[in-house]
Amino acid sequence: MTRGTRIDGIAAGRLDEQQYTQNFGDLYAPLDRHEAQVASDRCYFCYDAPCVTACPTSIDIPLFIRQIATDTPEAAAKTIFDQNILGGMCARVCPTEQLCEEACVREAAEGKPVQIGLLQRYATDTVMGQGKHPFSRAAPTGKTVAVVGAGPAGLSAAHRLALHGHDVVLYDAKPKPGGLNEYGIAAYKTPDDFAQKEVDWLMQIGGITFRHEQKLGAQITLDGLAEEHDAVFLSIGLGGVNALGLADDGLDNVVDAVRFIDTLRQSEKSSVPIGRNVVVIGGGMTAVDAAVQSRLLGAENVSIVYRRGQDRMSASTKEQDHATHEGVRLICNAQPVAVHADGVDFEYTADGPDGLSGTGEVFRLAADQVFVAIGQTLGEVSLDLDGRKIAVTGPGRTSRAGVWAGGDCAAGGEDLTVTAVAEGRDAAEDIHATLMNGA
Repeated sequence: MTRGTRIDGIAAGRLDEQQYTQNFGDLYAPLDRHEAQVASDRCYFCYDAPCVTACPTSIDIPLFIRQIATDTPEAAAKTIFDQNILGGMCARVCPTEQLCEEACVREAAEGKPVQIGLLQRYATDTVMGQGKHPFSRAAPTGKTVAVVGAGPAGLSAAHRLALHGHDVVLYDAKPKPGGLNEYGIAAYKTPDDFAQKEVDWLMQIGGITFRHEQKLGAQITLDGLAEEHDAVFLSIGLGGVNALGLADDGLDNVVDAVRFIDTLRQSEKSSVPIGRNVVVIGGGMTAVDAAVQSRLLGAENVSIVYRRGQDRMSASTKEQDHATHEGVRLICNAQPVAVHADGVDFEYTADGPDGLSGTGEVFRLAADQVFVAIGQTLGEVSLDLDGRKIAVTGPGRTSRAGVWAGGDCAAGGEDLTVTAVAEGRDAAEDIHATLMNGA
C-alpha cells in the first residue's frame, strides 16, 4: 500500500489508486432496461397518489413510472423534467426514503416501496445520455433577468426563465456553475463529473449566459443588478460557516467540513490529506458526507459526534446507516468543550424541557483532524430577514420590489436540493408573470 508523507498524523495518498477508484465509484448501481421494467411493474399507479404529494416538485410519479413500464423512458423523462429540470441529480441525492418512497402505498403495505429514485434516474439518464434536450425556448421577450447563484435553485430558475423567452445572466462566485451539486455533495454520490454534465445539458435551452467569479457584495451589487436587469433572483446559498466558538478553534487541524468536501470534489482523491483519527462535529448530511469520505480516503477511526439524540439528527436514517456501514462511529448527546492538537474534549448532554444542558461528565476523543459541520450562515444582504435567512412571501418575493429569492438563502422550506429546485421554478414563474403583466 502506498503511503503519503505524514504530517502530524495527516497524510495524502494513504491508499493505492485502485482503492480510490473503487471507494469513490457510483454508490448505487443504476437500473438496466429489464430491471426498470420489473421495478415499474410494482407500482399501483394510484389515483391521487400520496407519492406525488410528498414530492416537493410535484412530479407525476405514477405517470412517469407507467411510461417506463410501456418502454417509453424518453416520455417518462419529459414528465419528470417538466416539474424538475434537475431530475437527474435529485434522483441521486434526494432523500426519497423520507419523501416519495416513504409515502408509497407499497411501503405502507409491505415495507418495500417502489424504487422511485432509481426509476427516475433510469428515465433521466436515458435522455441525457442521448444528448437530447426536450424543451425549446419561446419567442424572445426582450426582458433580462439576473440570477445570482448557480446552484439548484438558480439553475432551475434560469432554465424556466429562458424557456419563457427571457435572457438570463447567471452569476456565481465560484469558477464553475452547480453550487452545492458541484462543490458540496459527496463525490461518491455524483461520480463521473455528473454535476457539470447536467449543467451543460440544461444550458442547451439557450438564452443563459454564465458569468463566473462574480460575488454579490464584491464584483456585483444588488443595486447594480436591479438597474441593469428587469428582475433579480437571488439563490446565493449560505456562504458563512458557524464556528465552534471554543478557545482552540483556530488550530490548523480544525477544518470546515464544507471546505473539505469542496476540496475533495475538485481534486484527485489521492492528493487530499486525511488524518488517521478523524472527528466530525455535527448531525446533518454534511457531517455524514465528511465522515464517510474520510473513511474512503483511508482514515482508520472516524467518529461523528452530535449534541442531541440520534433521532434528532437531520441526516436521514438511510445516510446514518450508510455511515455506520462504512465504519463510522456515531456518538450522540455530546457537545465539544475544548479542542487540542491531538484530540477533542466532549461533555455528555441532557436534552430536557428547558433545552440542552451539560451533565458535567467529560471524555476525550483522539483526533489529528477535526471537521466542523454545525451549519452555515447567510452573508450580508440589504433585504428584510426572517430569522437568519431572507424573508420571502409567496413564490420567493422579497422585501424589495423586483427581487426574488429561493433555495437555502431564503426562509421556509427544507434545505434540500429538490426543494431548492421547486423554489427556483416557482419564483421563475412569478417573475415571468410579473414581467409580462407589468405587475
